Amino acid sequence: MSESIFNGGKVILAGAGPGDPELITLKALRYLQGADVVLSDRLVSGEVLNCYVNPRAEIVYVGKQCRQGNSTPQSSINALMVKYAGEGKLVVRLKGGDVSIFSNILDELKALVEAQIPYEIIPGITAALGAAAYSGIPLTARGYSTAVRFVTCYQPDMLPQEYWRELARTNDTLVFYMSAGTLDSVVDNLLANDVSDDKMLAVISQATTPEQQVSTCRLRSYKKEFGSYISPTIAIIGKVVALHTDFGWLENADAPRTYFENRQSVVKLHKL
Repeated sequence: MSESIFNGGKVILAGAGPGDPELITLKALRYLQGADVVLSDRLVSGEVLNCYVNPRAEIVYVGKQCRQGNSTPQSSINALMVKYAGEGKLVVRLKGGDVSIFSNILDELKALVEAQIPYEIIPGITAALGAAAYSGIPLTARGYSTAVRFVTCYQPDMLPQEYWRELARTNDTLVFYMSAGTLDSVVDNLLANDVSDDKMLAVISQATTPEQQVSTCRLRSYKKEFGSYISPTIAIIGKVVALHTDFGWLENADAPRTYFENRQSVVKLHKL
């Protein structure tokens, strides 16, 4: 282990929730109000940053949006956490959703442990739970599903065929993160492995925000009924999707706009 640079600083790894700024936890809010530096992901509500953060804090945008080629390297994020905490500052590393669901928290924890910097982990409401709640789709419901799986498929060939066979035959609700660009492949793989006809698909775009849109259909009708979506999206697959018709309580945005700002990457703002 390298020599510690700890100088009284600390890093708080906190989840901001899926979009609605009121879904942040009180504990995360308290740390934001006392922060010296906030390292913010792209999928954090601008209202959280504008209204909840200590007005004297430095906000540094460290977003990732790989498909558009505008991402902060993880190594830069790690270095910023270590740098600011080493200066004795309270650093909040603010992530969209929950900190430990499909994030790079492991890399960040390793960097902090290596530098012997104190840290805390504060959970947040993950996108799957926010999207399901704001769409009126219970992820587990008696008579529909007794389990739920969180899956990601951001590359078409990242899951082996034996796993697709299992996913097609399970009664578990499936929630796909970061899969908007490969949704055609997701549906094709499930259909090729004889997924049952009663399975439905919901695509929730910009979940929990004023720009939320929910589209549902039978899996076999997907390519005829669905079009393009505004990022971020969550896909829910299973029998529970049918419940949206009866229990959806939030109207779709009429003409949705991009809710999450395309902020400049930290790579262009800071020289480490």
